[in-house]
Amino acid sequence: MSRTPPPTAAASPHGRTDGRTDTRATTRANRAWWDANADEYQREHGAFLRDLGFVWGPEGLDEADAGLLGDVRGRAVLEVGCGAGQCTRWLRSRGASAVGVDLSFRQLRHGRRIDEGTRVDAPAVCADAAALPFGTGAFDLACSAYGALPFVADVDAVMGEVARVLRPGGRWVFSVSHPVRWAFADDPGPAGLVAEHSYFDRTPYAETDSAGHPSYVEHHRTLGDWVRAVTAAGFTLADLVEPEWPADHEETWGGWSPLRGRLIPGTSIFCCVRSTC
Repeated sequence: MSRTPPPTAAASPHGRTDGRTDTRATTRANRAWWDANADEYQREHGAFLRDLGFVWGPEGLDEADAGLLGDVRGRAVLEVGCGAGQCTRWLRSRGASAVGVDLSFRQLRHGRRIDEGTRVDAPAVCADAAALPFGTGAFDLACSAYGALPFVADVDAVMGEVARVLRPGGRWVFSVSHPVRWAFADDPGPAGLVAEHSYFDRTPYAETDSAGHPSYVEHHRTLGDWVRAVTAAGFTLADLVEPEWPADHEETWGGWSPLRGRLIPGTSIFCCVRSTC
């Protein structure tokens, strides 16, 4: 999956749906969408993400400054929804034994291109986040910067898999669009400051093809939904970070913009710790 929101930013959180956005349909649609759009995504956003960078979201919060994962040197780290592996590569440059997983083969191909340019390999596998191809307790840390989680129908399955592959006491940090954004039009201008939809409407956003089949799907969850998913998988929520929009950050990314970012939150970062039991 993607590391950060798609270049279209899903236009509006309420697209056409026909009820066929279950796990299988969501996976099929998003794998095809990201394979088809990976080139444009990396071309448009690669400079912002940086080949050796770890950015948590459109606000530009850098892990080098935030330190949400702690000291990664010598730690085994899994990046879920790694895209072209920018975060994985940064982690490896800091001494971590990091590996990524992504649903999109084309995104991973961009990772190999960047590996050659930076001479820092970011190993990754093409797999579904709900069925991680790793052994139980294989990792000390797991992270995801806008990767996988907004694009899965069964978030409990993903949380359970991350808990399984983490060692007791392992840290799991992930960022997603702030749930309150679901209520607003995804517009970087003044229209994006007007609440148009119910925050509690969990109808997935789905773009459909000419036959009415989903071709891109995002699933909305409230803050409470995310907390319940985290705790149900055996994690403790240690912190919830809502990055503020930096005063000197003038870049617009889809519906993320200085105008909106300085008034309403755009990103939620959940910092979780796996139970030691």
